[in-house]
Amino acid sequence: MSQTASGVRWTIQDVAALPDNEWIHYEIIDGELFVTRSPHHKHQQVTGRIFAVLDNWSLESGLGEASIMPGLIFSDSDNVAPDVAWVSYERLAQIQDEAGHFRGAPELVVEVLSLGKANEDRDRLAKLKLYSVQGVQEYWIVDRIAQRIEVYRRDNAQLKQVTTLLVDDVITSPLLPNFVCELARLFVSRS
Repeated sequence: MSQTASGVRWTIQDVAALPDNEWIHYEIIDGELFVTRSPHHKHQQVTGRIFAVLDNWSLESGLGEASIMPGLIFSDSDNVAPDVAWVSYERLAQIQDEAGHFRGAPELVVEVLSLGKANEDRDRLAKLKLYSVQGVQEYWIVDRIAQRIEVYRRDNAQLKQVTTLLVDDVITSPLLPNFVCELARLFVSRS
């Protein structure tokens, strides 16, 4: 849900002044404040599985690190926390600040869609544009309900959709040598 009044531009200082609430999540994109509540349990489950497969691959390859909801502070008016990000060790040394936030783009960003048009629009439109402008190399939009992943890759200085993978497919990435994951593994549910 967007909370911006016409003409108001939010900054990270404005958000820092808001009351702390572990059930509320704030993000700023181009000065617009987005306020969301804690995501559905199944959203968190899929997020955790994506992190786990990226983390395991990272430990085996020694090429980088996966993070859950890292703070990406691109500017005073662009501050988001994607569900999962992966960054190479080389890039990590360039973008991580002393507080552990990323002040530049990780190579891979993953967003798991939350229910609702406003949430989907934020991830499919506003964040896609932000990640494209900031230099993210690859962006996965994960739809846990439809059990699919849309993959966007950098082409001519912008992120463009290259494929949509379904539950019976596997996902690979030129950023992650020898990384292979069956999508069914990410979406399995016993309830």
